[in-house]
Amino acid sequence: MSLFSSPSPKFFWITLIVFSLSYYLLIAESTTLHTTSPPPPKPCKKNPYEQLNLILNDNGTVTRGPMPPESPPAPDPSLPTKVLSNDLTINKSKGTWARIYLPRETLYQNSKLPLLVYFHGGGFIYLNPATTIFHEFCFNMANDVVAVVASIEYRLAPEHRLPAAYEDAVEVLHWMKTNQEEDDWLRYYADFSNVFLMGSSAGGNIAYNAGLRVTSAGGGCDLGIPKIQGLILIQPFFSGAQITGSELRLADDPHLSLCNNYAKWDLSLPVGADRDHEYCNPTAGDGPKKIEMIGRLGLRVLVTGCDGDPLVDRQMELTRVMEMKGVKAVGHFTAGGYHGVQVQDPFKAKQFYEVVKSFISTLPASY
Repeated sequence: MSLFSSPSPKFFWITLIVFSLSYYLLIAESTTLHTTSPPPPKPCKKNPYEQLNLILNDNGTVTRGPMPPESPPAPDPSLPTKVLSNDLTINKSKGTWARIYLPRETLYQNSKLPLLVYFHGGGFIYLNPATTIFHEFCFNMANDVVAVVASIEYRLAPEHRLPAAYEDAVEVLHWMKTNQEEDDWLRYYADFSNVFLMGSSAGGNIAYNAGLRVTSAGGGCDLGIPKIQGLILIQPFFSGAQITGSELRLADDPHLSLCNNYAKWDLSLPVGADRDHEYCNPTAGDGPKKIEMIGRLGLRVLVTGCDGDPLVDRQMELTRVMEMKGVKAVGHFTAGGYHGVQVQDPFKAKQFYEVVKSFISTLPASY
């Protein structure tokens, strides 16, 4: 019998079935989001609230432990600094405010600069624009990108659960548009027709959801806010009821463990909501339909991340869905790193500034 004789029909069908099953399993394994029940994550080794330096109070608030160091603004132009900064009150009753950053060289120019409205991270539950890591990040970004940066303080959870932060984000946009005459830096140096909403981690989530609110109002015309050209989402903080491959792979990550991830959402979402709520999972429910509004209005979106971040699969999936829905989305993902690296690591931050500068420069400036 020849070595290359035709196989029997029975052998052929067995081979075909085995190949088909192998192919199916390969595709299933490569899918970002696990659609079948994945192995349960390991139980939390410690109380996640203790790890977050929080004490839960019976009245629904938290007692926050010592926070990272803070830095003051530097508004005096006589100081030897490349970037000036100044604090402005937005809504005294809510405790919201903004720290404005202005490159010194702008004082001697007649042209206006893009306005980057930045929302800080902190899991929705702590930190503020004066926190040194965010102050230095915005200081250097204003200098390297050559832009006016407005770093925003919003109400924090759980005292003010979502959508409070989103409401504050839209309010600050309205405030800057209607009160620019009261602040010379905004009045003379910020181009209100060239505005980008930006945020890191939870701030990226806020920038995204604030962008949705702007688009649902027809681009902001009905809200009396500046012209938003795009969104810049820095390792945005999203989650969902189904665990992803990167979340499972990095469940014990020291920068954002799965236990801490879930604890932050428990404190931030509306009471009774699960992680497939629209604030948490942008691809669940009506999320894809809302993404279409971003595409129709022509907003451009930059999403950045790294494969050392447990949330990277969600960030890449959001980018993919936006592209499918006609959004001019750009994903910039790098190897290594960790959640928050683009803000905390000066070298990674400098690389990020170049990406931002390239992203916003694709639009012709309008002065």
